[in-house]
Amino acid sequence: MKKIIKRGIIFYNEDKPLATELYFEYKEFLEEKGMEILPKSRIKDGDFAVVIGGDGTLLRASKTIIENENIDVFAVNAGSLGFLTEIKKEEFKNTFERYLEGKVDKEERVLLKLKYNDEIFHVLNDVVVVKKRALSKVIRLKVMVKDKMLFTLKADGIIVSTPTGSTAYSLSAGGPILLPDLEVMVITPLAPHNLTSRPIVLGNKEKVNISLLSDEDGEIIVDGDINRQIKKDSVLELYSCDKKIKLVLPENRDYYSVLHEKLKWNE
Repeated sequence: MKKIIKRGIIFYNEDKPLATELYFEYKEFLEEKGMEILPKSRIKDGDFAVVIGGDGTLLRASKTIIENENIDVFAVNAGSLGFLTEIKKEEFKNTFERYLEGKVDKEERVLLKLKYNDEIFHVLNDVVVVKKRALSKVIRLKVMVKDKMLFTLKADGIIVSTPTGSTAYSLSAGGPILLPDLEVMVITPLAPHNLTSRPIVLGNKEKVNISLLSDEDGEIIVDGDINRQIKKDSVLELYSCDKKIKLVLPENRDYYSVLHEKLKWNE
């Protein structure tokens, strides 16, 4: 039976004039299609979500979107690079028309869970641990996998990334590009003092513990936005999340073409 689509939520970057302009344009378009636009607080009642902005906008919106694991997400690029926001602004209306007809492809993106103290965070992109307010200073960390020692590290920091986040900070630090449908994570040291400390890819069913060995405090950054302080001997627990983000793909989308376009491999 064809899914009846009636209600949606729109997220947009209010600091970008283009995103604001597109918000009003798309809202009018959707209402003309008979869609009811809900407030973000009613995310669980939505059939779809439209996110207008750059990748950062989607990362922030994902913290709300994951409350409804059945919702379909249109990520519209009104930013610059846009690895996550793949739908071009001029493609949205046609993509939504095809969506109503059940003619779009979707891609599920895995998340990680981070447990620190009594808080749980859902991670779409990455978790970064660095020296607090002193990126030029090194930090000492211990990394365990399934209660087995992986390595100790003296470096500028460490990144634990999902496949979605593999093209972000991890890539700039020398980590591998992972296809987005893989259920793995990658651990990438940041400027390690030991040259044999290299990125490693693990199945995301593994449980990873990271503890701070340095006397000075460190900082945890989740998806480039959420910050927490970490003290000596504190432990971060990272493990797989049972929730996923379902992205609606633009027509004829090919991830290899995305890499060619975004990374300018054809130039």
